[in-house]
Amino acid sequence: MKDTLIKLIEEYKPRFFEISQYIGNNPELGNEEFKACKILTEELGRHGFEVKTGIVNQPTAFEAVYDSGQPGPHIGFMAEYDALPEVGHACGHNLIGTMGIAAGIALSKVLNQTGGKVFVYGTPAEETKGAKVTMAEEGLFSHLDAAIMAHPSDTYVKSGSSLAMDAIQFAFHGKSAHAAASPEKGINALDAVIQTFNSINALRQHVTPDVRIHGIIPEGGKAANVVPDYAVAQFYVRAGKRKELNEVVSKVKACAEAAALATGATLEISNYEYSYDDMVTNEVLSDLFTQNLAGLGVPEEAVREKTGGGSLDMGNVSQHTPSIHPFIKISEKSITAHTHEFREAALSKEGFEGMITGATAMAMTGFDLLSDNELLKKVKMEFHNSK
Repeated sequence: MKDTLIKLIEEYKPRFFEISQYIGNNPELGNEEFKACKILTEELGRHGFEVKTGIVNQPTAFEAVYDSGQPGPHIGFMAEYDALPEVGHACGHNLIGTMGIAAGIALSKVLNQTGGKVFVYGTPAEETKGAKVTMAEEGLFSHLDAAIMAHPSDTYVKSGSSLAMDAIQFAFHGKSAHAAASPEKGINALDAVIQTFNSINALRQHVTPDVRIHGIIPEGGKAANVVPDYAVAQFYVRAGKRKELNEVVSKVKACAEAAALATGATLEISNYEYSYDDMVTNEVLSDLFTQNLAGLGVPEEAVREKTGGGSLDMGNVSQHTPSIHPFIKISEKSITAHTHEFREAALSKEGFEGMITGATAMAMTGFDLLSDNELLKKVKMEFHNSK
């Protein structure tokens, strides 16, 4: 049956190439991916998927389901398709979106022999306010027996962990005055921002090695001879686990509160992007994916263990259902994500062939769970034991 999946993806390959090129050459920022959403959902509809768009109040989000009409597991594939400012699809989301529908379409063709349902979720704005956060909060993934996606890279990497992350904004309100003639009449909001940075820098000595705190000052005043009455600091605060992150965030907020008290400024605290939970990889599911890569000619020793990394909205999915987020190779050269070089690789024939390998391994992994109840039990047991 896995040979059938390989043949199916090979048969549909020309169309998948057209789709990945179309999305890649028409980059759209997060929550503006109307062209990408349209071409992906129309293709799923042509293959018998029932499609709902505009879910979770996001016009470019979608849920597509193919129901065998027989009982069985629910397998979910994630599609991302937002681009980056200026550099376009320099994270390869044109490949991720196509990979998600390719795996779903191929697997749907064998459901009459396994039973169950295949879901493809269109998840906008991964680079900013990831839709998977809202989808997870609203319970869209809780029914899934597995959630699977893969990300382009310059090497094969196993699914691993990611950092939980909060995006915190501190807006300080002071009082303007002439900085030379009457500085005593002013309250310097920028001083509060600078003191916040200094206090956070001192805090760095007293956090665990997994913690990352990095920030910018998007607003700090308009003229040097006017005491700034408004200044803003934005930080990403990250840690290995959500529980530990919450503790660090409390300390970071205390730094800003102390700065407000010291300067006389008032403080508004908000989240300027969605919060991401840490990625919890299901190792049974991850091993299945790696074995299927091996079946496609990728030696297991060529698949690295994941080290380091940032934050993913797939982490929020992994809190609700067994999940994996491995990386597939799209270039023989060393390339870095979010660069022009990565964008070119994501549009290349070599990059597309890597995507096909990833889509095929994803479909095969889904088939393993649909056809082997003991494997499915192991996946579920690991997930429940990780809670």
